[in-house]
Amino acid sequence: MEEQWSLIELFNLGGVFMWPLLAFSIATMALIIERIGYLFYHSVKVAALTKTVKDYINNNNIQGACDYLESQPRRQTAASILLVLLQNSKYGENRMEKAAEGEAYERLRRMENGFNYLTALSSLAPLTGFLGTVSGMIGAFKSIAAATDVNAQLVANGIYEALITTVFGLIIAIVALVGYNLLLQRVDTFAAEITKSVNELIPALIDRNTNVKSEST
Repeated sequence: MEEQWSLIELFNLGGVFMWPLLAFSIATMALIIERIGYLFYHSVKVAALTKTVKDYINNNNIQGACDYLESQPRRQTAASILLVLLQNSKYGENRMEKAAEGEAYERLRRMENGFNYLTALSSLAPLTGFLGTVSGMIGAFKSIAAATDVNAQLVANGIYEALITTVFGLIIAIVALVGYNLLLQRVDTFAAEITKSVNELIPALIDRNTNVKSEST
C-alpha cells in the first residue's frame, strides 16, 4: 500500500530549510492578497471619467471639470491625474504633459508597491529550495558512505527527502510569478487607458485655449 504523507510530515522531512520557505510562502500570499485588495479598492476605470471631463471642456467649463474631479473619492485613481492635467492647461501642452506624467508616475508607483518583493521571492524561493536539496543530498550521501550495506531503497529515500525543498521552492516561485503577472497586467491596462485619456483631452484643452484667446482678441 502506498504511503500517504501529510504536509506536516513533508515539512519535517524537508529539514531546516523548510522554515525560510514557509516564511517565503506566507510573505508571497500576504503580498498578493494585499495588492489584490488595493487594486480592487482603488478604481482603475478611466473611460467614464474621461467622457464627463471632456463634456465639461466642450462646454467651456474647466472649473466645473475641476470641481467634478475634486469631488471624486480618493479611491478614484484617474481623477487626480486628470485634475492635474486640467489645472496646468493654461500653461500649454508641454506643461500639461509633464504634470500629468508626474502624477501618473506617482499613482502607478503606489499601485506597483510590493511588486519588486514578489519578483525577489520568485527567485529566492527556488534557490533556497535547491540549497536545501543540496544540503539534504550531502547528508544522504554521507549516510550511504557510512552504511555497510547499501541498497537502492536507502539511496532513493535519501534523494526524494532531499528533493522536497526544491518542490516547495518551485511551488512558491510559480505562485509569486503568476500573482505578479496578473497584477502587473491590471496596472499596465490602467497605464494604457490613462495615457489614451490624457492624449484625448490635451487636444480638446488646446482647442479650448485657442478659442478663448480668439474671443478675447
